[in-house]
Amino acid sequence: MDIKIISNLVDYGVVGVLGVMAFLTLFFYIERLLFLKSVDISKYNQKEALEIDLTKNITIISTFAANAPYIGLLGTVLGIIITFYTMGISGEIDLKNIMSSLALALKATAMGLFVAIPAILFYNHLVRKIEVLLSTWDMEKKGAN
Repeated sequence: MDIKIISNLVDYGVVGVLGVMAFLTLFFYIERLLFLKSVDISKYNQKEALEIDLTKNITIISTFAANAPYIGLLGTVLGIIITFYTMGISGEIDLKNIMSSLALALKATAMGLFVAIPAILFYNHLVRKIEVLLSTWDMEKKGAN
Protein backbone atom coordinates (compact mmCIF):
# COMPACT_ATOMS: atom_id res chain seq x y z
CA MET A 1 0.00 0.00 0.00
CA ASP A 2 1.29 3.44 -0.89
CA ILE A 3 2.41 5.63 2.03
CA LYS A 4 0.40 8.59 0.66
CA ILE A 5 -2.79 6.50 0.85
CA ILE A 6 -2.01 5.52 4.45
CA SER A 7 -1.26 9.14 5.29
CA ASN A 8 -4.60 10.26 3.84
CA LEU A 9 -6.45 7.48 5.65
CA VAL A 10 -4.96 8.53 8.96
CA ASP A 11 -5.50 12.22 8.31
CA TYR A 12 -9.06 12.04 7.02
CA GLY A 13 -9.99 9.16 9.30
CA VAL A 14 -9.04 10.95 12.50
CA VAL A 15 -10.42 14.29 11.40
CA GLY A 16 -13.58 12.52 10.20
CA VAL A 17 -14.11 10.78 13.55
CA LEU A 18 -13.57 14.07 15.36
CA GLY A 19 -15.98 15.81 12.98
CA VAL A 20 -18.67 13.24 13.75
CA MET A 21 -17.99 13.68 17.46
CA ALA A 22 -18.33 17.46 17.13
CA PHE A 23 -21.62 17.12 15.27
CA LEU A 24 -23.05 14.65 17.81
CA THR A 25 -21.89 16.80 20.73
CA LEU A 26 -23.68 19.83 19.33
CA PHE A 27 -26.76 17.78 18.46
CA PHE A 28 -27.10 16.28 21.95
CA TYR A 29 -26.38 19.63 23.60
CA ILE A 30 -29.18 21.34 21.67
CA GLU A 31 -31.51 18.37 22.23
CA ARG A 32 -30.88 18.50 25.99
CA LEU A 33 -31.30 22.28 26.13
CA LEU A 34 -34.66 22.04 24.40
CA PHE A 35 -35.75 19.21 26.69
CA LEU A 36 -34.61 21.00 29.86
CA LYS A 37 -36.43 24.15 28.76
CA SER A 38 -39.69 22.29 28.16
CA VAL A 39 -39.69 19.76 31.02
CA ASP A 40 -42.48 20.07 33.58
CA ILE A 41 -40.91 18.90 36.81
CA SER A 42 -44.24 19.00 38.68
CA LYS A 43 -45.39 15.96 36.70
CA TYR A 44 -42.72 13.79 38.35
CA ASN A 45 -43.56 12.03 41.60
CA GLN A 46 -40.16 10.42 42.02
CA LYS A 47 -36.90 12.31 41.95
CA GLU A 48 -35.10 9.33 40.42
CA ALA A 49 -37.42 9.30 37.39
CA LEU A 50 -36.86 13.02 36.92
CA GLU A 51 -33.10 12.61 37.22
CA ILE A 52 -33.07 9.79 34.66
CA ASP A 53 -34.96 11.92 32.16
CA LEU A 54 -32.85 15.02 32.81
CA THR A 55 -29.48 13.29 32.47
CA LYS A 56 -30.26 11.31 29.34
CA ASN A 57 -27.49 11.67 26.68
CA ILE A 58 -25.21 13.93 28.73
CA THR A 59 -22.81 11.04 29.27
CA ILE A 60 -22.18 11.04 25.53
CA ILE A 61 -21.13 14.68 25.69
CA SER A 62 -18.76 14.07 28.61
CA THR A 63 -17.30 10.99 26.90
CA PHE A 64 -16.57 12.97 23.75
CA ALA A 65 -15.06 15.78 25.83
CA ALA A 66 -12.77 13.34 27.61
CA ASN A 67 -11.69 11.35 24.55
CA ALA A 68 -11.46 13.88 21.71
CA PRO A 69 -7.98 15.11 22.73
CA TYR A 70 -6.72 11.52 22.80
CA ILE A 71 -8.11 10.78 19.36
CA GLY A 72 -6.48 13.97 18.08
CA LEU A 73 -3.22 13.00 19.73
CA LEU A 74 -3.43 9.55 18.16
CA GLY A 75 -3.77 11.20 14.75
CA THR A 76 -0.76 13.38 15.46
CA VAL A 77 1.38 10.45 16.59
CA LEU A 78 0.40 8.41 13.54
CA GLY A 79 1.14 11.40 11.31
CA ILE A 80 4.60 11.79 12.86
CA ILE A 81 5.27 8.06 12.48
CA ILE A 82 4.32 8.28 8.80
CA THR A 83 6.55 11.34 8.38
CA PHE A 84 9.56 9.57 9.88
CA TYR A 85 8.81 6.39 7.92
CA THR A 86 8.69 8.38 4.69
CA MET A 87 12.00 10.06 5.56
CA GLY A 88 13.53 6.66 6.27
CA ILE A 89 12.38 5.15 2.99
CA SER A 90 13.45 8.07 0.83
CA GLY A 91 16.73 8.61 2.64
CA GLU A 92 16.32 12.33 2.04
CA ILE A 93 15.95 14.98 4.70
CA ASP A 94 13.96 17.68 2.97
CA LEU A 95 13.14 20.24 5.63
CA LYS A 96 10.21 21.68 3.67
CA ASN A 97 8.46 18.28 3.39
CA ILE A 98 9.18 17.39 7.00
CA MET A 99 7.80 20.64 8.36
CA SER A 100 4.67 20.51 6.19
CA SER A 101 4.05 16.88 7.19
CA LEU A 102 4.46 17.67 10.89
CA ALA A 103 2.17 20.68 10.59
CA LEU A 104 -0.49 18.50 9.04
CA ALA A 105 -0.01 15.92 11.78
CA LEU A 106 -0.60 18.58 14.44
CA LYS A 107 -3.90 19.43 12.80
CA ALA A 108 -5.38 16.33 14.44
CA THR A 109 -4.46 17.53 17.93
CA ALA A 110 -5.96 20.94 17.21
CA MET A 111 -9.17 19.31 15.98
CA GLY A 112 -9.31 17.15 19.11
CA LEU A 113 -9.10 20.24 21.28
CA PHE A 114 -11.62 22.02 19.06
CA VAL A 115 -14.10 19.23 19.88
CA ALA A 116 -13.19 18.77 23.56
CA ILE A 117 -13.24 22.35 24.83
CA PRO A 118 -16.81 23.20 23.75
CA ALA A 119 -17.98 19.72 24.82
CA ILE A 120 -16.69 20.37 28.36
CA LEU A 121 -18.44 23.74 28.42
CA PHE A 122 -21.68 22.20 27.11
CA TYR A 123 -21.52 19.37 29.67
CA ASN A 124 -20.91 21.72 32.60
CA HIS A 125 -23.70 24.00 31.46
CA LEU A 126 -26.14 21.09 31.27
CA VAL A 127 -25.07 19.68 34.64
CA ARG A 128 -25.73 23.04 36.27
CA LYS A 129 -29.17 23.32 34.67
CA ILE A 130 -29.97 19.79 35.86
CA GLU A 131 -28.85 20.62 39.42
CA VAL A 132 -31.12 23.66 39.44
CA LEU A 133 -34.10 21.65 38.18
CA LEU A 134 -33.53 18.91 40.77
CA SER A 135 -33.23 21.49 43.56
CA THR A 136 -36.39 23.18 42.35
CA TRP A 137 -38.18 19.82 42.40
CA ASP A 138 -36.95 19.24 45.99
CA MET A 139 -38.20 22.68 47.09
CA GLU A 140 -41.61 22.17 45.45
CA LYS A 141 -42.06 18.75 47.09
CA LYS A 142 -41.00 20.06 50.52
CA GLY A 143 -43.35 23.04 50.11
CA ALA A 144 -46.23 20.70 49.23
CA ASN A 145 -45.75 18.68 52.44
